[in-house]
Amino acid sequence: MATRTDAPTRREQILKEAARLFAERGFHGVGVDEIGAAVGISGPGLYRHFAGKDAMLAELLVGISGQLLTGAKRRLAEVEADGGVKAEAVLDSLIEGHIDFALDDRPLITLHDRELDRLRDSDRKMVRQLQRQYVELWVGVVREVYPGLGEPAARSAVHSVFGLLNSTPHLGRGGSLPGRGATAELLHRMARGAFAAAGV
Repeated sequence: MATRTDAPTRREQILKEAARLFAERGFHGVGVDEIGAAVGISGPGLYRHFAGKDAMLAELLVGISGQLLTGAKRRLAEVEADGGVKAEAVLDSLIEGHIDFALDDRPLITLHDRELDRLRDSDRKMVRQLQRQYVELWVGVVREVYPGLGEPAARSAVHSVFGLLNSTPHLGRGGSLPGRGATAELLHRMARGAFAAAGV
């Protein structure tokens, strides 16, 4: 995903704090007053931005699925625009993008695991549709790098690597992790190793 240099909007601040609080205490364990207090506005003031907690949850989960897909398409286009770039470079770029998400948005991973079933059917279907497109984009790239890998095996490998990368909420907090750069490098090596093992 692109790195933002401008300050987050109030809406983005609300979503960030809602994600953190929902991940820490569960969707039903957090009230709108607590979310409001975390961003310095009254609970009722949140309703100027969102219809309620359900709307926040939907925007968080649908939003991140859309951002991952958009970011992956952008990375693919950027690498291909360089001309004559090998498929390995495309795969490395996709891995880097997902690692950025996995390290920077850990509460959203927890939220997805715990609260996806709370979404309305239409929102949950949208999340699944976006995720399928994201997976298929990866599958196509992985099969370019490892042409002998069948489609079902490539898809399994992609899901396995996502499981690996999305394990970041379980890696510990704060000082218990190595530096961000070292963690990102380790995750990248492990992801490439998993794909290489699948492609043998």
